[in-house]
Amino acid sequence: MTLEACTNLVRSEDPDRFGAVLVADPQDRPGLITLYALNLEIARAPFQSGEPLLAEMRLQWWVDRLAEMGTGRPPPLHDVLTPLWEAWGTEAGQLAPLAEARRRDCFREPFATSEEVADYVAHTSGRLMTLAAGRLGADARGQAVAADQGLGAGLVAWLRALPRLQPIGLGLASADTADAARLARLAQEAFGRAAGSRRLLPKRAAAALYPGPGVGPLLTGVLSGKVNIFKEVPVVAPFRHRASLARLALTGRWWR
Repeated sequence: MTLEACTNLVRSEDPDRFGAVLVADPQDRPGLITLYALNLEIARAPFQSGEPLLAEMRLQWWVDRLAEMGTGRPPPLHDVLTPLWEAWGTEAGQLAPLAEARRRDCFREPFATSEEVADYVAHTSGRLMTLAAGRLGADARGQAVAADQGLGAGLVAWLRALPRLQPIGLGLASADTADAARLARLAQEAFGRAAGSRRLLPKRAAAALYPGPGVGPLLTGVLSGKVNIFKEVPVVAPFRHRASLARLALTGRWWR
C-alpha cells in the first residue's frame, strides 16, 4: 500500500494531471498524486454497478471512509486510502464532498440545463482544483480563483466527454448545440475571471491549475458551430500535449 500504486493509477488514467504533478515541487507531489488518485476512484465508483442503489452504496463507502479519516481514524489498508492518509492525515475529511458530488451519477439522469452542468462541474472539477491549490499554498482568495479555473477546465473536460456521456444518460437532456455553446461561454468566462485574478495565487500553485491542452481550439470550435460536440471531439496531437506541459514547466503560466 504505497504511493507507487497511486502514481501508476494517475499516470495511466489521468495523464494530463500526472504531467502537471511533475511540475510541482517534490514535497508537494504526494499530496497531489493521492488527491488525483482518490478523484479517479470516486469518479468511477457510481459506474461499478448498473443498479442505482448498489452504485450509491459503493460511493457511500468512500464518503464514510473519508469522514472517518477526518475524525482521526486511519483507513483500512488500501492502495489509495493508505497513501492518502499518509499524505493528508485528518485533512482527508475535507475531501468527502468530492464523493458526495458524484451521487447523481448513480442514477444516470441527464442534465436539464447547462446551468445544472456548471453546478455539477463546480462541485467536482472545481472543488478538486480548489483543494489542490490550497494544498500548494493558496489562501482563501487564491482558492476562489482556483475554483474559477477548475470550473473552466472541468467544463472543457465535460464537453470532451459528451459523446460518451450522452448515450449513457449523463449528458444533456436536450442534446441541443445551443446548450453546448452556453457551456463553452461559461468556460471562457470562468477562465477569464481566473486569469484576471492570477496574482492572488502563489507561483507554487501553478501545478494545480493546469487546464489541459487544446482548450482554446475546442471552445472556439463549439462557439462557432464548427464542432458539434455531441458527435465529435477535436483530437489534440501528442506534440501539443507535450508543448502545453512544457510551457507550464518553463514559464509557470497556467492561465489562458
